[in-house]
Amino acid sequence: MNQKFAVTGMTCAACSARIEKAVQKADGVLSVQVNLLTNSMSVEYDPAQTQPERIIRAVEDAGYGASPFHKTGKAAPPQAESPVDAQLRDMKRRLVVSFCFLIPLLYISMGHMLGAPLPAPLHGTEGASGFAFLQFLLTLPIVYVNRAYYQTGFKALWHRAPNMDSLIAIGSAAALVYGIFAIFQIGYGLGFQDMALAERYRQDLYFEAAAMILTLITLGKFLEARAKGKTSEAITRLMDLAPKTAAVLRDGQEREIPVEEIVVGDLILIRPGESIPVDGIVTEGASSVDQSALTGESLPVEKRPGDRVMSAAINKTGAFTFRAEKVGEDTTLAQIIRLVEEANTSKAPIAKLADKVSGVFVPVVIGIAALAAIVWLLLGSSFSFALSTGISVLVISCPCALGLATPVAIMVGTGKGASLGVLFKSAESLEIAHTVDTVVLDKTGTITEGKPRVTDLIPAAGCDKDKLLRLAVSIEAPSEHPLSEAISEKAAEAGIAPGAVMNFAAIPGRGVTCSIDEKQYAAGNRALMASLQIDISAMERLSEELSDHGKTPLYFSEDRTLLGVIAAADTVKPTSRGAIGELKAMGLDVVMLTGDNHRTAEAIRRELEIGRAVAEVLPQDKEREVAALQSQGKKVAMIGDGINDAPALVRADIGIAIGAGTDIAIESADIILMKNDLSDAAAAIKLSRATLRNIRQNLFWAFFYNTLGIPLAAGVFYGVSGWALNPMFAAAAMSLSSVCVVTNALRLRFFQPRPAKK
Repeated sequence: MNQKFAVTGMTCAACSARIEKAVQKADGVLSVQVNLLTNSMSVEYDPAQTQPERIIRAVEDAGYGASPFHKTGKAAPPQAESPVDAQLRDMKRRLVVSFCFLIPLLYISMGHMLGAPLPAPLHGTEGASGFAFLQFLLTLPIVYVNRAYYQTGFKALWHRAPNMDSLIAIGSAAALVYGIFAIFQIGYGLGFQDMALAERYRQDLYFEAAAMILTLITLGKFLEARAKGKTSEAITRLMDLAPKTAAVLRDGQEREIPVEEIVVGDLILIRPGESIPVDGIVTEGASSVDQSALTGESLPVEKRPGDRVMSAAINKTGAFTFRAEKVGEDTTLAQIIRLVEEANTSKAPIAKLADKVSGVFVPVVIGIAALAAIVWLLLGSSFSFALSTGISVLVISCPCALGLATPVAIMVGTGKGASLGVLFKSAESLEIAHTVDTVVLDKTGTITEGKPRVTDLIPAAGCDKDKLLRLAVSIEAPSEHPLSEAISEKAAEAGIAPGAVMNFAAIPGRGVTCSIDEKQYAAGNRALMASLQIDISAMERLSEELSDHGKTPLYFSEDRTLLGVIAAADTVKPTSRGAIGELKAMGLDVVMLTGDNHRTAEAIRRELEIGRAVAEVLPQDKEREVAALQSQGKKVAMIGDGINDAPALVRADIGIAIGAGTDIAIESADIILMKNDLSDAAAAIKLSRATLRNIRQNLFWAFFYNTLGIPLAAGVFYGVSGWALNPMFAAAAMSLSSVCVVTNALRLRFFQPRPAKK
């Protein structure tokens, strides 16, 4: 069983790593994935061995909080305020209070350096006691409103799992305690007339450093929370698309009911401008429907009786009635939201690496900070300088940027994919897609339309196209063969209705015969014409050419006279040629697999300039072909839409299902293309490449920043260049690094799949 939990108290990747370890130890837990960005945890466990309460207790024992999430698609209890808004409001309140006290604190502690006047009682060594104590009083409210850092940080230390808050808590607490110690020293100096001692400690107060650290960290967290809130806009927009009520026809009466009460089989009335509440089939009426939010299609799609409609699509012009087929968690909208949420919660391999590094990083930093302070003391530096060095190391080393580098990019990437009609089922699929070097394509339904259409209408001498089509649709109308459907569609487009026939007979493997107005007619392949002794030599060469182009020729005769040939084929989709060209321009090898004969496969291969085509393959052959490519060291993406593609989709490094395909194909795939469009496969790979490039940039700057910042804070360059880092500037730099990482990831919101350079 897989269940999702909300987690509280996390501040960095070390926190998520600690929670994962704690929950993994619980009996019956199979896998755990904690997402720092969404403050959530996904746990797969055996219900026979453990329960959610045991998992929550494991999180609490680790020093954090947890609660079960409501399932997607079910109504959650109404909330006056979203968790993100509540967090932002709390951060804003803390910031206001912090700055209200920080500004006068900075004026008193540092204003005299700029020549600003101070009240007389605070002047000189005689006023040192009031000067120090007033700073202490101004610092206390800032410490109080930001006490969460101490509560979480010291609790994590107690559990031997220090995190980012531990670094902040130790650093600011050390500055605060040293300031209190200085107050006592000033009091002692003034009491015993040791003015030199009082003046020395008057200059060594660190209250402004403690207050500034807490304020700047909170400012960084506030900006970070605002940025993180933007990453989930794709899901929020989708949720907002779903209507809250629907007009349902029951017992001949129209009723307005909540969407949650719709059941399968209900008839639902949709008027112009309304959103479709659930998935279903149109039963009456016609309209154009805007599906852009779900599939990324720019133009509205025409819907008529028998067509499928999806939840959250918007009706544009006409009114229609449809029968509900999928409701609640089964609707397209609910499935999209669930897939995007699962992708956000899951972790890419590169994110797991960052978490492991962060889990080790914090204790190492504490050791470096202590070592730096001790070394400077041994080198003869003042205690205040050594303390300042240790605090700077603690504050600048917070691995917040490192912990955010991957999850924020993954979340923005999957959200952008959803808006483009490309659904990544996991963070791992988003990462692996960029490694693909070979794309294997199913033909029918993926490259082609999936059903035959009339491509050529060639009358013989003495006949014309209208007569040939009129007789053809009449002859083929009683047949259930797929080619007869193609002829019927062609005739319907021309406004030709089938006439009545008599003595209709189907000859398996050859064609059909019938009589119209006492004349004998036949339609079928070469074997049928030969058996009826009908001369087809005039069109035999033409038929060969049609076959070479992957088309199926049908001969039509009247009383042993050839009327002409109608060719039908499973036509290539309008976007397939451009999509395959784009994949090749991206440097990918393209292979086509099909169950069709070699002649048809070769015709399609030549037409689309595909590198290799494998014909007459069974489902297990497709899977075997993918495995053979993988054995050559290839990273393979399989794109398909049918049940027979499922084994190959599972075998491939990345399985990509066309959205209009079967449920089995969609379940087997890692990426789902909501539109029936092959060009979105190229967009998915491009988005994966852009996301991984963004993650690498984030990780580089996070590691580079810490690599450069720690030696600078520790005073490594002090002896050579005189460079030292004040704790206040260390806090500002740490906050800025986190904001920069999140801002860089948000650039993915503007991603557009542009044509690749050949």
